[in-house]
Amino acid sequence: MGKRKITDSLQTEVDASYLYKKISEAETHPEIARVFLELSGIEHEHATHMLEKMQATGHDVLMPGPSGRARWLNRIGKVLGYEYVIGVLLDTEKSLAYQAGKARMASQMPSESADGNHVRILQSLMSGTQRVSGENLGRIEGRHRTIGGNALRAAVLGANDGLVSNMSLVMGVAGATGGDEAVLVAGMAGLLAGALSMSLGEWISVKSSQELYQRQMNLEWEELEVNPEGEQKEIALIYMAKGIPEEMARQMAADAMKDKNHAHEILVKEELGISPEELKGSPWEAALASFFLFISGAILPVLPYFWMKGNQAIMASMSLSVIGLFTIGAAITLFTGRSVWYSGFRQVLFGLVAAAITFGIGHLIGVSIS
Repeated sequence: MGKRKITDSLQTEVDASYLYKKISEAETHPEIARVFLELSGIEHEHATHMLEKMQATGHDVLMPGPSGRARWLNRIGKVLGYEYVIGVLLDTEKSLAYQAGKARMASQMPSESADGNHVRILQSLMSGTQRVSGENLGRIEGRHRTIGGNALRAAVLGANDGLVSNMSLVMGVAGATGGDEAVLVAGMAGLLAGALSMSLGEWISVKSSQELYQRQMNLEWEELEVNPEGEQKEIALIYMAKGIPEEMARQMAADAMKDKNHAHEILVKEELGISPEELKGSPWEAALASFFLFISGAILPVLPYFWMKGNQAIMASMSLSVIGLFTIGAAITLFTGRSVWYSGFRQVLFGLVAAAITFGIGHLIGVSIS
């Protein structure tokens, strides 16, 4: 393994320890705070062992501090809540675990406890042996389930969609017209059409998902009313699948059935895999957020045409778009952990290619019409 990969892995461990500690400090529930504090300690141990191993093999490496990426995630957590950060952190750790597994397979080396499978560590800490209450375990699990539609990632991708699509449209019209007033009309039309389409799509997505989940929950309740014995057996099997002895699992299922609402909650969560958090989101809030996120990117290539036209407006539009593309690429590193410069310039390259293609096509069409 090269020095760059070694130091990247060490930085990942340091960042994870730092972020888990910050999450623990912000957590108001003592049991959940302890889980994340233990995770921070485990990550710090991994970093220490990794550093000692590197130094023993002749690498001149010092223990790094938290990276800029980790500090930015901490700032975002302070403003928006650390629920948004946990998903990004776990995605990074899953990626690290996957890469470590590939390396072991390639070298035919046996697995070691410090290979980086931090997701399993989290699951272990959430087990009953850690004396974390079932209610608070549900809080942790629910947070992780809701991260699938991570708001940070949605914000970045929404702005990116607006910027790239409208930049391509603006450049296409500019290529055909030479950058006259028609570009402003087309750009604003594209901005509104795209934002409305995105917001409607988001509303339908959230609403239809909620309706589907609600229907499944209603069917589960009907089954509980019609066939309580069968549902009690299902609950017992769920507990047995978690490693609870059969006799204890059957007793726990019988206790759960004494309160049908509680039994329903167990079946919805464990059998259907539905978290109550997934039903709380407002489709109107999601639609409005999507609308304004799309506009935040789509407005950049249009702005210069309010005051300029011709080649001057085209160059100003491209300059603003490049700045926006680089900023979005840099923001993506919050999720990927890649270099800011690499992600930023990659995003700029892809955007410029799309703009060049549409500008060329627009120019050809404009010449043909003339």
